[in-house]
Amino acid sequence: MPRKIETPRVRMTGKERRQQLLDVARSLFAEKGFDGTSVEEIAHRASVSKPVVYEHFGGKEGIYAVVVDREMETLLEGMTTALSEEEHPRVLLERAALSLLDYVESSTDGFRILVRDSPVATTTGTFSSLLNDIASQVEHILGVQFHRRGYEPKLAALYAQALVGMVALTGQWWLEARKPKKADVAAHLVNLAWNGLSNLDGKPRLSEQP
Repeated sequence: MPRKIETPRVRMTGKERRQQLLDVARSLFAEKGFDGTSVEEIAHRASVSKPVVYEHFGGKEGIYAVVVDREMETLLEGMTTALSEEEHPRVLLERAALSLLDYVESSTDGFRILVRDSPVATTTGTFSSLLNDIASQVEHILGVQFHRRGYEPKLAALYAQALVGMVALTGQWWLEARKPKKADVAAHLVNLAWNGLSNLDGKPRLSEQP
């Protein structure tokens, strides 16, 4: 009987192993939350021993912190890019709304992690800190526009918080609903923010409709 030849296992580099553990942990944190995830589960799914996880991250808190930091950086980078160009305020608002919804769509696990243990409605936590960072950028844009139009620039902070909170809460709802389509959700958000309830457009569309 011919002897079965076993394929040798490819040994991962330290960098590759670290990324594998992050991917596994990200999936588990999105599925079960921080409290519901254990180092044992992370190690089991990654087919390694617990000491390997501790070696790379020092424990569950360490790997969770890295996962959250990466998600916050990804979302903030997208929002910053959306708001960085000199455009009409409505276009910037459209791009910001789409940027958040793009992240919800393409990084669903990441968004679940951010909002699961730090919901939008709280004043503390990682997601709230992130929203404050985004609101600061929106505040600057609104402040310039308020000044040009003779409005009170000091109110820019209030409006920035209102706009960012509205988009973030809607994104959290759309995470599960996924209806209507992403572009339609963004269009309706901008419709409410730009036109107000008294001037709602019956069939709003983005000026840069995908």
